[in-house]
Amino acid sequence: MNIELFKDIMYHVVGIIYDVRNELGPGLNESVYQEGLEIEFKLQKIPYEREKVFHPIYRGVEMETTFRLDFTCMNNVIIECKSVSELCNDHRSQLFNYMRLTKMKMGILVNFASTFIEIERYFYDSEQNEILTYNGNKLNTTISLTETDK
Repeated sequence: MNIELFKDIMYHVVGIIYDVRNELGPGLNESVYQEGLEIEFKLQKIPYEREKVFHPIYRGVEMETTFRLDFTCMNNVIIECKSVSELCNDHRSQLFNYMRLTKMKMGILVNFASTFIEIERYFYDSEQNEILTYNGNKLNTTISLTETDK
C-alpha cells in the first residue's frame, strides 16, 4: 500500500479538524464539534456523510447489525470524534474495526475535549488486512489491557 498517495487527503482533513477546534475551544460536548465539522465540510465543499450507517457483511450476506460512523468524508476517510479526558484503546479498537469492516483506507480518531487536541491518524491496508500508522508501520492491533483498564 502506498500511503503517500493518501497523506495529502489526510493532511487536509486534519486541517479542518484543527480549524473547528480552534474556533470552538476545548471541553464541549462531542455533538458540538460534530456540528462544527459538518458546517466546515459544507463551507469547503468537502463531500461527507454524518452518522453514516452501515451493515457488516458476513460470507457475502449483509447482516442486520448496524454501526454508525461519526463521519466519512472524501469517500475514503472515517472520522471518529470523541470528547473525553483521554483517548483509550477502546476508542482505537472502534475505529480499527470500522476501517476493517468498511475497507476505508484512512481513519482519524480525534479527542476534542483535552487541553491539547489529540489526533491519531491511521491507514488500512486491505490487501494485508492490517492497520498501519501514519508512517506506514504495521500496528499491533492486539491490544492488551493494563491493570488500570480492567
